[in-house]
Amino acid sequence: MKMQDEDLGPTRQDEMPTDDEENQADRIGEIDDDDDEDTGSGSSAPSTPSRRSSTGVDIQPTWPQSYRQSMDILSTVASPSIGFLKGASLQGISGSMSSLYKRNQGSYLESSLSRPLISDFGKEEVPPSPKIPAISNLSSRSKYSVTELPSASKCSFAQSVLNGINVLCGVGLLATPYAVREGGWSSLSLLLIFGGISCYTGILLKECLDSAPGLSTYPDIGQAAFGMTGRIIVAIVLYLELYAASIEYLIMMSDNLASMFPNTNIYLAGMHLDCHQIFSITATLVVLPTVWLRDLSLLSYVSIGGVITTFVVVVCLVWVGVVNQVGFHEKGTVLDLANLSVTIGIYGFCYAGHSVFPNIYSSMKEQSQFPTVLIISFLFCCLLNMLVAACGYMMFGDSVQSQFTLNFPKEFVASKVAIWTTVLIPMSKYAMTLTPIALSLEELLPSEQLQSYTVSIIIRTLIVISTLIVALTLPYFGIVMSLIGSLLAMLITLIFPCLCYVKILNGKLSTLKVTVCFVTIIVGIVCACVGTYSALARIATKI
Repeated sequence: MKMQDEDLGPTRQDEMPTDDEENQADRIGEIDDDDDEDTGSGSSAPSTPSRRSSTGVDIQPTWPQSYRQSMDILSTVASPSIGFLKGASLQGISGSMSSLYKRNQGSYLESSLSRPLISDFGKEEVPPSPKIPAISNLSSRSKYSVTELPSASKCSFAQSVLNGINVLCGVGLLATPYAVREGGWSSLSLLLIFGGISCYTGILLKECLDSAPGLSTYPDIGQAAFGMTGRIIVAIVLYLELYAASIEYLIMMSDNLASMFPNTNIYLAGMHLDCHQIFSITATLVVLPTVWLRDLSLLSYVSIGGVITTFVVVVCLVWVGVVNQVGFHEKGTVLDLANLSVTIGIYGFCYAGHSVFPNIYSSMKEQSQFPTVLIISFLFCCLLNMLVAACGYMMFGDSVQSQFTLNFPKEFVASKVAIWTTVLIPMSKYAMTLTPIALSLEELLPSEQLQSYTVSIIIRTLIVISTLIVALTLPYFGIVMSLIGSLLAMLITLIFPCLCYVKILNGKLSTLKVTVCFVTIIVGIVCACVGTYSALARIATKI
C-alpha cells in the first residue's frame, strides 16, 4: 500500500509513512500461515484450508466479511487525526483530512475482505511481509462499498476513551428521566448495576479476542465459540440493533420537529398527515442522500461531535432548570414495580456499545489499557445518565415525556438549542448506522453485475423506506427503546459475551468466573423476557 508524498502536507510527510508501515505490519500480522494459498500468490488455483479454533470448531471465512471496516465508522477510529488529542497543528489536521480522500486504500481493504477473518488457531503467524497482496475477485465489491470507509488507525489512550464515551453517550440519555418516572427513584440503582455488569462483559469480550490470533470483531468471537452458526446469529442480532437504532433516529427527529411546529398538517390525495408523520417523511428524505454517499469520511468526523453535543443538551437541561427558573421541585415515587420492566429495557439500551468495543480494542496502540478505557467510559456515562435522569425527573415529574427535550418550554433559547441539537445529530449518524447493514446485504449478491453502485443505491433506498414504515407504524420512542434494550441489548451486552467467554475458554476458568458468567446470563435472560413482554404489551395496546 504505497502512499504518494504529494498527497501529504509538509507536517505529515515525515510521520505518515512510519504510521502506515506500522499499521500495515499489524494488519499483515493477522494473516495466517496459509496466506500464500488464500491470496493465490503461491498457486494459480488457491484453496481455503480447513481451520479449527481452540474449541474444536472449524473456522472458514464467511458472511459478513465487511463487518470490521463498516463498524470502524461507529467506533470513530478516524479520530487520531484530531489535533487537540494528538497535538497536531491545524495544518496537520487539514492535510490529514484531505489525505483521506487521496489515499489509495484499495489493496488493503480488498485483502481484508478476501482473507479469512480468523487466522489459523494454534499456529505461529508468519513474519510481516512488505506488501499486502490484493485479491482481484473482490475488487468490484470494495469499489462500490468498503473503499469509501475511513481506514483504521492506532488510537492513543485518550482517543480510545473519547471513542468509548462517544459510543455509550447516545440517544438513551434522553429517555433516562422517563425511565425514572416509570420505575421510581430506586430504579437508579439499576442504572449503576447495569453499568457495572456491562463494563465487566466488555472486558470479557477483550479476553475472547486475546484467546486466539486473528479475532478482531464480535462476529469473530461468535464464530470462535459456536462455529458458523454462532457467527451468523451474532451478526444478525448486531445488525438488527443497528436497524432498530435507525428507526429510533427517525422517531426522535420527527418528535422534536413536531414539538417545534405542532400545528403542521397536510391533506395529500385524500389522506390527512399530522405533524409527526410529515416530519418523519421529511427527515427520511433529508437523510436518504447521505445513505447513498460513497465516501462517509466527513460523516465519521461529524460523529465525533457526539460527545460535544451530548454536553450541549445536558447544559441546556440544567440551564432551563436553573437560569430559566423551571426549578427542581418534583418528588416522584420511590419504586414502581408495575412499570419497572420498561425502565430495565431503557437502561439496557443506554449501555449497548458492545458491538463496536472489539473495534475500539483492535484500534488501540496499547491494548493492555482497554479495561481502563472501559472503566472510565462507563463511569463517566453512568454518572452523566444519573445526573440527567435526576434533573429531568425533578424538573418535570410524572409529566416527563420519553425525550425530556419535548418538555422544554419553547420560548427559551436553551430549549431551542437542545431541540435542534437532537434533530441535527441523528441526521449525521443515520447513514453510518445503516451502512453496515447495507454492506452485509450487498455481500450476499450472487454476481459482480449485481454489485454495482446502482444496485447498491436501490438496496439502501429500500432499507431507508423500511425504517420509515416502521417509524410511522410504531412512533413510540420510549417503548421502542425499551423493546430494543430488552430484546437485543440484553443479548449483545449480557448474554452473548458470557456464553462466548465460557465456551472459548472452557477448562481454563475458575469456578468463581464460571459462576459469575452464568449468573449474568440468568439475569440477562430474565430481564430480556420481562422487558420484551412488557414492551410488546404496551405496543399492542397503542396500535
